[in-house]
Amino acid sequence: MDDTRLKPEELNDALTAREGWALAEDETAITRDFKFADFREAFAFMSECALAAERLDHHPSWNNVYNRVGVSLTTHSSGGVSARDIEMSKIMDAAARRYGI
Repeated sequence: MDDTRLKPEELNDALTAREGWALAEDETAITRDFKFADFREAFAFMSECALAAERLDHHPSWNNVYNRVGVSLTTHSSGGVSARDIEMSKIMDAAARRYGI
């Protein structure tokens, strides 16, 4: 997977297709907040995404408080958002859909 930082127009196109995701203020990451029914669902989502992240060798910065999971994706080696981040966001969205998110 290409870890090259996306050009601004590529990033804009990718974010347009990623509902709920936004560009961080410093423009080096994409972020999303997920809200689940309860802690069990939030933790199950994180567990599923953690296994996928390990397979992709791309690990999110995230936090969890009860039923909420906040995510930030960036490719540190490129200093911004790469195709790897977009792929991880797709995986996370698919996992969230299983919980009606």
